[in-house]
Amino acid sequence: MNFDELLSAYRNIWNNRLLETGEFSAMEILEEAIKRELLDENSHPRIRKTKEEKFYFAMKRVKESNLTTIQKYDLMALHIEVLEEIKKN
Repeated sequence: MNFDELLSAYRNIWNNRLLETGEFSAMEILEEAIKRELLDENSHPRIRKTKEEKFYFAMKRVKESNLTTIQKYDLMALHIEVLEEIKKN
């Protein structure tokens, strides 16, 4: 999995999303962005959706994107990993 490429693909899908760079690796930036997305941290607390709803919308957005099949698969797999990690904690 090429995280630099995946981060670029993620940025193409979520074009208004601010992603911190700096001293973090592409993998760390991408995982943190997905975590914030699934926890709906970019929304006001009163209108936040559940992580399962956010996961569904993320999967739909990735599936309907113009990314390559491999990029779609890798982004979906990473979303699953992050969701499982969130559920553990």
